[in-house]
Amino acid sequence: MRLKSELWVKAYLRRCATAGAPAVLERRGDADAGAIYIKVSRLDGSAGLFGPAPASLGATDSERRWQPCLANLPAPEAEADHYLAQQVAFDPDLWIIVVEDRLGRHFLDDWLAAI
Repeated sequence: MRLKSELWVKAYLRRCATAGAPAVLERRGDADAGAIYIKVSRLDGSAGLFGPAPASLGATDSERRWQPCLANLPAPEAEADHYLAQQVAFDPDLWIIVVEDRLGRHFLDDWLAAI
């Protein structure tokens, strides 16, 4: 059984806080199964963007996997925002977390899908 989205988001926000990277919940989605997107703002006009990886990329039913959403990371922050706006139009139940970190740390190393 997969961890509920709301609980995963709370744990991730705490992980960012303990590492000294401010993170905010920009959009609240479905508490049980909403897709989660993570934008990492480097505070210089560029950002990284990570979203759910397809199930075929190594995730089991009980774990979440992530993949970069944009071809080049970091990308212009406006490009990341445009991508997220398109996703919200398609799926209004998704979550958006914004991490502010000049180093671009995303804290997803153990959860990145092998592409």
